[in-house]
Order: sequence, then C-alpha cells, then structure tokens
Amino acid sequence: MAWNEPGGNNRDPWNGKGNDQGPPDLDEVVKKLQDKLGGLFGGKSGGSGSSGGNRQGSSGSGKGLGTIIGLVIVVILGFQSFYTVNPAERGVVLRFGEFVHVTEPGPHLLIPFVDRVIKVDVDQISRLPHRAEMLTADENMVDVSLNVQYRIQDPSDFLFQDSAPEKTIKDTIESALREVVGKSKLDEIITQNRSGIADSVRTIAQGMINDYRSGLVITSVNIQAANPPEAVKEAFDDANRAREDRIREENKAQAYANDIVPRARGAAATQVANAKGYKAKVIAEAEGESSRFLALLKEYQKAPEVTRQRLYLETMQEVLGNTNKVILDVESGNNLTYLPLDKIMQSGAQSTVDRRSPSYQPQKIVPAYDDTTSTDRSRRSR
Repeated sequence: MAWNEPGGNNRDPWNGKGNDQGPPDLDEVVKKLQDKLGGLFGGKSGGSGSSGGNRQGSSGSGKGLGTIIGLVIVVILGFQSFYTVNPAERGVVLRFGEFVHVTEPGPHLLIPFVDRVIKVDVDQISRLPHRAEMLTADENMVDVSLNVQYRIQDPSDFLFQDSAPEKTIKDTIESALREVVGKSKLDEIITQNRSGIADSVRTIAQGMINDYRSGLVITSVNIQAANPPEAVKEAFDDANRAREDRIREENKAQAYANDIVPRARGAAATQVANAKGYKAKVIAEAEGESSRFLALLKEYQKAPEVTRQRLYLETMQEVLGNTNKVILDVESGNNLTYLPLDKIMQSGAQSTVDRRSPSYQPQKIVPAYDDTTSTDRSRRSR
C-alpha cells in the first residue's frame, strides 16, 4: 500500500516522525570513521556507546601493526647502512653533501639518510681524438692528428675540483701540442721523431692537468698522422721517397762492408801468419845449416880425407837416388853397360800379371855400347 493512500498511516519517508528512520547524517559517518582510525593506531574511540571488548580489540590490533611497521623501518635502515664498491670503482662518500673520504673496493658502512655515496669507475679508458694545424720551428705548416687515451685517477678531484675535466684535458693537449710542434722541425714531426714528440706532449699536458687538479691521468698519446699542407704534399712525398732510397742504399753499403771487411781482415791475418811461419822456417833452416856446417867443419879439421870421401858419397847418393838408370864402367873393354832399372821395375810389375800366361817370355837385358875410348872412360871414372 502506498504511503499516501488512505489507511497508510501517513508513512512519508521524508518525515522523521514516521516509524522507519531516514538515511544517516554525513557528520555522523565522518565521526565514526575517525573513531575507527583512532582505534587502529592505539587511540581511544570517540563513540561513548562502544563496548569495553571492542576497545581492547582495537588496542591489540594497533600494537601489532606498530610492531610490524617498526620492523620494516629497521630492515630498511639496515639495508641503507651497507653499500658495496666494485673492483673497478671507487666510492666517494658525502655527509650532508660535503666530501668525507674515498672508499676502496669492497663492502662498507654509512649513516642512512645522512651519508651519500657516488661510485666512480677508475679503470675505464676514455679516448679523445684531436686534430690541429700549426706552425713549426722552421716556419712550415703541419696538420697533426692525435689520439689521446686517459682515465680517472683521483675521483674526488674529478668530481669537485674541476667543473669540466674533459674540456680541461682537451685544452691542455692543444696547448702542449702547439708548444712541442713550435720547437720542432717539419721533418722531425713527419718522419724522424714522432714518438718523441708524442711523449713530450703527454708529459707537458699531464703536468698542467695536475696543476688544475682535474683528477685525470693520460695513459697514452699517439700521433696518427702528420702531413704537410696539400699545396706542398707532393714535394714532401718525393723528399720522403728520396730519403728512404738513401737509407736503403746506406743499409746495402753497410751490409757489404760488414761482409767484406771481416774477410779482408781474415785474409790479412792469414798472410801475416804465413809470413811469420815462413820467417821462423827460414831462420830455423839457416840456423840448422849453420850448425851443420860448423859441426862438419870440426870433423873435417879432424880427418880431411875421410870427411871429403864421405861428402862425395853422400852427394852421389843424393844425386843418383833420383835416377832410374845405372851406368857401369868396365875397365877392360870398349863398351859401357847400363842397367835400365825403370824397364826392369816395369817388367817386374808386368810379370806378376802376365807370368801365368802360356805365352810369357822373360825379357833380355841388352848391353849398350859406347864409342868412347878407354882413356876417356878411365878419366871419367877418376
């Protein structure tokens, strides 16, 4: 039955005088919500109609939640109190934004929400290409290209002492290169002393970087190219080729000298040694002949005839020992007989081979005749 029909007992929903209650008031809902939140965090409930059991339950749940939040805070603080630095890094510790110290690789402690750590990689090698045209000491222009490698050496200086370390190292390389090239000649820069110029640039630039406290260290400086201007490049190339030809010829000459000089010295040493040997031989033979002659003289003075006969026999033995013929002088008769010993020796050697042959016949020795008279023969025998 509708509320406005007859007999409906005037049940108007917008009238608070009816039997049914209307919707809750907004202020009352907010108040109840505040009471519940206060109960969760350990506060007293604002509603006077709450029972004692409900207040105890709200207080217990609030204490448990507070314990959990405290543990979470302790764990977070524990994790925030430790940090680890990698082997290639260094840790820069700041306390309230102020630099304190640099830590080495490994685990370390800090004060949470007070200290802050900035990790800097000190092993990473950075590269800086650089190219510039400049004037040499002999008033020539040269185009030089460099490749510079550097890394961080002092993390605190790198972070706080120099606002632009990369620009600083570029400017110092430029300044050092101009100083060194300005004191060098073009040939030295292009071919002869490139490594020395690179070392000088690195030394001068590193000194300026240390003065600026940029925290960087230059590991190497390499001259990749050093060329004259394009207008004279062809002439310089010809000069370089001529220089290379000269060096090649000098190397050939040095190699020839290294080959011929030792051989000449060896031949000279051989000649000197042979001369010394010949000298010693001649002196020894002369001394021996002299000693022999003196000894022979003594013997001759003692027995002249015997010594004379002995010398004659030794001389004849020496002379006839080299001949193959023997002449026999016969006192009676008109003929001289000689023995052909060479034929005898040859026939003896041949007989050992042919003696077994059936047709073998011994050779006969035929005496030779001489038409000289017996008087000549007797004179020759005397």
